[in-house]
Amino acid sequence: MKYLVHHDAVLAQPPEGPLVPYLESFAVWVSEQGYTACSLRSKVRTAAGFSKWLEHNGVGIRRIRAEHVTAYLRYRARIYRSKNGAQTTLESLLHFLRSNQIAPAEQASERLRSPIELCLQDYVTYLREVRALAEGTIITYVPFVRAFLVECFRDGKVTLSCLCARDVLRFVRHHAHHLRPGRAKNMTNALRSFLRYASCRGDVALDLAAAVPVVPNWSMPDIPRAIAPDQTRRLLASIDRRTAVGRRDYAILLLLARLGLRAGEVVALELEDIDWTEGCLTIRSCNGLHNELPLPTDVGTAIAAYLRNGRPSSSCRRVFLRARAPITGFTSSAAVANVVRHSLRRAGIDAPTGGAHQFRHGFATDMLRHGASLDEIGQLLGHNCPQSTTIYAKVDIKALRKLAVPWPGGKR
Repeated sequence: MKYLVHHDAVLAQPPEGPLVPYLESFAVWVSEQGYTACSLRSKVRTAAGFSKWLEHNGVGIRRIRAEHVTAYLRYRARIYRSKNGAQTTLESLLHFLRSNQIAPAEQASERLRSPIELCLQDYVTYLREVRALAEGTIITYVPFVRAFLVECFRDGKVTLSCLCARDVLRFVRHHAHHLRPGRAKNMTNALRSFLRYASCRGDVALDLAAAVPVVPNWSMPDIPRAIAPDQTRRLLASIDRRTAVGRRDYAILLLLARLGLRAGEVVALELEDIDWTEGCLTIRSCNGLHNELPLPTDVGTAIAAYLRNGRPSSSCRRVFLRARAPITGFTSSAAVANVVRHSLRRAGIDAPTGGAHQFRHGFATDMLRHGASLDEIGQLLGHNCPQSTTIYAKVDIKALRKLAVPWPGGKR
């Protein structure tokens, strides 16, 4: 006797176990993420097998944990040769159960965490809630601070009051010469941030942040690597806008080229950020601020074409979605960089780099050529600090030659 779970998923026999009441809603949830009927059937069968195993091992719905998934996968590996995406399916099943409060959220056991990890956890909370730093900055700082604490305390008790200037200097001197100037500067910034945090907590009496040495780093050593205007035109012309993916990629590339957005800003763009009546965009910058920009006609037309005839049906509010299941927003700026890299490769364009930031540089340098001031450029790019914009004041030798005054007396 067959058992109908979903119109695209039929089981050979009635399912058993604590997950039976939720198999249909899980199948609907999977279907809404854009998976094919074949993938949906496979995922439902895996969930039904897991449910039967839970029943056999006496595990109720409120007791399901990640270790049960691991144990079931080991059991399943003895029966089936191919994993067939079982681990991914069960991880998504756990996410579904927890997000709907069917199964309890996993509680990390603090007694299993080392003193260093507990210290880092408090530091990260401080960076998020007190300093309101961007996640990218936190991700950059934490590994350096972890390495510093490991060198100072090993795996023992973390006693910040025992730190001294000698510990700070020894760490910087040992690691700085292994790092590039930019990374070394990140390391010293991270140490200063952590030591100021320790001082705010009252764990450190002295101002150890002042003991962190300055790493020599020549400011703005290179001319920004900007994609040339003709390369941008060739790239945009090469996109096949007859396909859904092509319409998506064309809109993304136009946003990069016409507005100089960062890749992360394109990823974070949501449907509510587009004001079609006023013709403007609200950009969510990496520093947590919102910047309102005008929406050029060609950019708006490209986005509208994607939304009408390319964007998959999804409850996700992000403007740009993945083309393959699970249908959701891009997880990181790397997805936009991949769009740029693949588009450049298909068009056969030898661009300065393979990333998205070259369009931002191209946008700024083109504005500079047309007489825009650095303040105007910085405002459009969403720079908080004027120094961030001064990099575009640098010129290449060819441009400088055009402005050079002839030598008195001419050639000899």
